[in-house]
Amino acid sequence: MAISFAKRIEALQASEIREILKLTQREEMISFAGGLPAPELFPIEEMKEISRMVLEEMGREALQYSITEGYQPLRDKIAQRMNRKFQTSVNAKQILITCGSQQALDFSGKLFLDKNDIVLCESPTYLAAISAFNAYEPQFVEVPTDEHGMIIEELEHILKTRKRIKLIYVIPDFQNPTGKTWSLERRLDFMKIVTKYEIPVIEDNPYGELRFENQILPSLKSMDTKGFVIFTSTFSKTFCPGLRIGWIAADAKFIEKYVLIKQGADLCTSMRSQMEITKYIDVYDFEAHIQKLIALYRKRRDLMVEALDKNLPQGVKFTHPQGGLFLWVELPPNVKAMELLTECLKINVAFVPGDSFFPNGGVENTLRLNYSNMSEKKIIAGIERLSQAIYKCLR
Repeated sequence: MAISFAKRIEALQASEIREILKLTQREEMISFAGGLPAPELFPIEEMKEISRMVLEEMGREALQYSITEGYQPLRDKIAQRMNRKFQTSVNAKQILITCGSQQALDFSGKLFLDKNDIVLCESPTYLAAISAFNAYEPQFVEVPTDEHGMIIEELEHILKTRKRIKLIYVIPDFQNPTGKTWSLERRLDFMKIVTKYEIPVIEDNPYGELRFENQILPSLKSMDTKGFVIFTSTFSKTFCPGLRIGWIAADAKFIEKYVLIKQGADLCTSMRSQMEITKYIDVYDFEAHIQKLIALYRKRRDLMVEALDKNLPQGVKFTHPQGGLFLWVELPPNVKAMELLTECLKINVAFVPGDSFFPNGGVENTLRLNYSNMSEKKIIAGIERLSQAIYKCLR
């Protein structure tokens, strides 16, 4: 009997980032490809103590199934931190714990999308969101962006002229892949349009607390008067990705549906991981931990920007992010990032070509660089090698 897979599987492809990461496992490779936090700042010793405390004090509960919504004390803390940091007004009942924010994206596709429904997104947008939504066979319409975010006139024109728009997906803070941040004015204008057309919005915010300069801007969720914004985030970028703890913050009309989806997917997220994060926040200074991340990532961002300024040939542009993990490079039109990557891998430096971040493809002269994971010495050496490879491709 022949094996017959579901038709939707035909549209799924391996993540280009994951395939590139397989090539970067060599010790000599300098990789700017993954969106990996700095492992030297994982609080390993503290987590040894936290793990002991959780198992000694609440071991039976930590190793048992939990309710689908998640551990109540952690949901309380998440709501409190969101309200303080991002000016929202959510409560624990509006929080669903997920296995990382990637699960939140997959659940959102399952909740909203039928085949050929339209997802609006920034151009470019997060590669793993494209992968998550692709399983539900939508069409992607890319909304043009500038340095302040989605261009509102373009967004409204699309909303007026296209049918079957089910969802808008955005990353307003230190966007992956470009590192850009929406201005306050653009956020306000965007929310006027969303309120007018009543389209659900996924506000993906894994990096918002990692701001190097100025104050954290109000989230779209904080401006949401009709309950159409679904806020997703994670502890992966501010704490430990291996714990796989993220969350969805949304109105009850959405949360109740997400809970049903999660019950069918995995019943519940690891209780032990949830309790360990909660205990860490109770026992240690979580804000001080984030400040350590900010200090290191700011230093590495500055170093990468300085090295790019010094080494890149004329005609190559790049963004200057105010936070997060990434910056974006635009090559001259005649230089293809995939060909550049081939040259770079020969000299043990890696990045992610930008074409994969455009859901409809067609942009071959861009690339994403990560500055959080490599040491300062490797950042300098890696940018020098990258620049040499660009010069070679320009000849």
